[in-house]
Amino acid sequence: MEMEYWAIIMFVVAIALLLIGFPVAFTLGAVAMAFGGWFLGWQEFQLLPMRVWGVMTNFTLLAVPLFVFMGVMLEKSGLAEELLETMARLFGRVRGGLAVSIVAVGALLAATTGVVGATVVTMGIIALPAMLKRGYDTGLASGTIAASGTLGQIIPPSIILILLGDVIGVPVGELFAAAVVPGLLLVAAFMLYILIVAFFKPNTAPAMPVEENAAGLGKQVLKSLLPPLLLVFAVLGSIFFGVASPTESAAVGALGAMLLSAMHKRLSLKNIKDASQQTARLTSMVFMILIGATAFGLVFRSMGGDLVVEDFMMELPGGEWGFIAISMLLIFVLGFFLDFLEICFIVVPILAPIAELMDINMLWFAVLIAMNLQTSFLTPPFGFSLFYLKAAAPPEVRIQHIYKGVIPFVLIQIVVLGGIMLFPDTVQWLPDLMNEMKNY
Repeated sequence: MEMEYWAIIMFVVAIALLLIGFPVAFTLGAVAMAFGGWFLGWQEFQLLPMRVWGVMTNFTLLAVPLFVFMGVMLEKSGLAEELLETMARLFGRVRGGLAVSIVAVGALLAATTGVVGATVVTMGIIALPAMLKRGYDTGLASGTIAASGTLGQIIPPSIILILLGDVIGVPVGELFAAAVVPGLLLVAAFMLYILIVAFFKPNTAPAMPVEENAAGLGKQVLKSLLPPLLLVFAVLGSIFFGVASPTESAAVGALGAMLLSAMHKRLSLKNIKDASQQTARLTSMVFMILIGATAFGLVFRSMGGDLVVEDFMMELPGGEWGFIAISMLLIFVLGFFLDFLEICFIVVPILAPIAELMDINMLWFAVLIAMNLQTSFLTPPFGFSLFYLKAAAPPEVRIQHIYKGVIPFVLIQIVVLGGIMLFPDTVQWLPDLMNEMKNY
């Protein structure tokens, strides 16, 4: 058997081991060492230290720990609780308004924290009992919370966008701008679905009593909404207007998160220590996977596996659209079983060079992948948001309710993904505007 076909077998072996449950970073590294040592010889790994050094000295990736720290600090600041209470009072008098408010809070938290697990758990603890108490359908309530909590994957500043930008080779600032409109379209689609369901099935999403929406609402809205909106403007605005790089804006966000925590009287040495430890754990995990993926990619390309995939993709009927369709289907199916980080570091580096060879707009391609990867958080059996929510939900909410509740939201994501594929200007419009403004 020719060596390049052994590279495909190496890929299959790595995926199989990940599905069994072996740790990602060590699986990728071990499989690469085994196949590379056997077929290429150990001298092949002389290039690996330089590759790893290039990863570890990448200035753009410094934004990862800074944005993670920003998210964890904001989670500890009590921001989510205040936002949920305020939005519930603001939209509650409308049928389905409580669910709509949760989507709005999910979008705001996505633009500030971006930590999916923390967002889903927080909203599951606070909002889910309140929705069930007011007569919301269990499936609709749990599906709304799980879907809203994953918005941090597509709405910037998103960790997955930073990693995708690095893997695909597009500027992270432009990728942030490109993801804004698709993210807002997804938020609008979620809200529209909830309002339609509430209109045709009023008992599944009743309105809150009027007396719960009364006094002091204006002051509460100003107090709860203004600080996070200012933080979003400081972080994203500094990138879009060319004032700061994504890494510098991440530092601004981390400082802003500490100031917001201080405003809520929750800035303590303990919270800073806890946030730092969580940041170190998550960042270490990401970079260990990245190092393993670097070794895997080095061996896979040296064995000629990328050429086999390239030949297969280039011969697909439909040209670039056939390639896009197969790529999106592959990522969607793998999302049922693999984490977004695994797909980002294993599959995307194989697909990106082929997309570039086909002269596909890489910014558009990156946003399509990001939207698709977000769906992996919601698809059974291994959608992380489903498990986060089950851990935080009251005992009467069963995993079957959550699975049933997320299906419409997964379908909505697929529809929005299709819309972005058909109308690339939804992705390209804001980056083009941003570049024009920078030139003046």
